[in-house]
Amino acid sequence: MTRSVKKRFLIFILLVSPFLATSQRYLSDLDSSLLYVKDTVRPFLKRFENLQFSGYIQPQFQLADTEGAKSYNGGDFSPFSKSRFMLRRARIKLDYLLATENRYPKALFTFQVDATERGVNVRDMFMRLYETKGHNFSFTAGLFARPYGYELNLSSAYRETPERGRMSQILMPTERDIGAMITYEPLRRAAKNKFIKLDAGLFNGQGLSGTTDFDSRKDFISRLILKPVSLKKIFISGGLSILYGGWRQGTKYVYEMQSSNTIKTFTLDSSLNNIGKIAPRHYYGADMQIILKHKWGQTEWRAEYWRGQQPGTSITTVNPGIMPTTPVYRRNFDGAFLYFLQNIINKRNQLMVKYDWYDPNTKVSKSEIGKPGANFTPADIKYSTIGLGYAYYFSDFIKVIIYYEWVKNESTQLVDHLSDQKDNVLTLRLQFRF
Repeated sequence: MTRSVKKRFLIFILLVSPFLATSQRYLSDLDSSLLYVKDTVRPFLKRFENLQFSGYIQPQFQLADTEGAKSYNGGDFSPFSKSRFMLRRARIKLDYLLATENRYPKALFTFQVDATERGVNVRDMFMRLYETKGHNFSFTAGLFARPYGYELNLSSAYRETPERGRMSQILMPTERDIGAMITYEPLRRAAKNKFIKLDAGLFNGQGLSGTTDFDSRKDFISRLILKPVSLKKIFISGGLSILYGGWRQGTKYVYEMQSSNTIKTFTLDSSLNNIGKIAPRHYYGADMQIILKHKWGQTEWRAEYWRGQQPGTSITTVNPGIMPTTPVYRRNFDGAFLYFLQNIINKRNQLMVKYDWYDPNTKVSKSEIGKPGANFTPADIKYSTIGLGYAYYFSDFIKVIIYYEWVKNESTQLVDHLSDQKDNVLTLRLQFRF
């Protein structure tokens, strides 16, 4: 029998074997036609019984106020366009899980890729080893999500709004980083601390913004989580997060905020000792989620607040992928994400309201930005966003979203930001996941 004939015969057996199996009425019956499947195919398939595939796709149409609008809702628009079709995300995820005899996890390998018109990118590539004696600890290494905050770690396949907030995208671009992490999470149902989870890890810091770590400084990131606790029809959960790190300064020019006689300025320090010092990157966050169950489905409130120090340049506070060689600007920031989610009539219909803000420099505001000699730039402007949307769930796997964002920036003395920019965006999205 030739190789091609054998291959076709194997495929045929795989296709018909479910039907053959159903014809076996009792366990004591033996059908000789199944011997080939038992002896050859099943050992082959057993290698892949721990594999699981999942994924989702998000085609969408967007309409902005003006051509070339700057946006954190899928990226900036092209200079001569204010409407676009795009494939926002199209991801395939592979999980390979090994379990113990009593069905607790022992080891996990995860690989996820995102393939759109903008290219193909790896989103996850990590291994996780579980402690199998008490089932309390695990160790993760590779490329995976930073354990910081609630919104950052909520998958885009399940997040109600089209995008994460502006602050998330600026301070934690791509949400992921390369590092190692230890997790305390009791998995036994009878465990006393089963409602507690603690992640703590060290990460390169630049995430997927760069191809390699550009200094020896690592970010320590940790999050303490209280899993949902039931109070009759109300479920409460929350968390505390910290990021303590920074990156190497490649220049002697460092700008610090100064205030003298109510006059605020960025003051230059040009000491040679600044070269090689660490620009502090310190974040502190808290989040809470409250869910009320009712006959329509549920009502949910979410609140999350971040504050801390973020180094940047004169034009941006985005966390860098390569070491900046331009002057370093040190800023204090804060921001928040507030959600209200309401099922209407039933679980298929959902109304969503979101408010978020990001203030990259809490020590200056409005007309103070743009004063001659103060050295403030558009990177110091506060932005707030109100989002209003509706989602219809055809099933647990298919939904359609209509969502509108009103983006508001501070009015300053800067020529291009004397008033609010016209950068509101309407998004129509269809999502399918499996």
